Amino acid sequence: MTETMSFQSIHNYYEPLVIDYLVEHLAPELDITDENLLADIACLALNNLPARYIRHDVDMLFFLTAEEREQMQAEVTAETRKAAEKVLTDTDERQ
Repeated sequence: MTETMSFQSIHNYYEPLVIDYLVEHLAPELDITDENLLADIACLALNNLPARYIRHDVDMLFFLTAEEREQMQAEVTAETRKAAEKVLTDTDERQ
């Protein structure tokens, strides 16, 4: 039975939140254009956030209050900024 099942719709709800924040806000603000650095920052931020696996984003939005959504975005912002600081500092130290 599992041979015919598709699990492609399963994903971590935080992934697009982190990537959107990183690409739309943090990368331009810090002038980061290196895709490898951006990927490292995203991975580190995601590792520091709780996993919230879902199949459909709309399902998650339906069950979250506005306050919970704001809290999640605040966590994304904080963790992505911390990750950027760490990755950029580590990169500078290696050079």
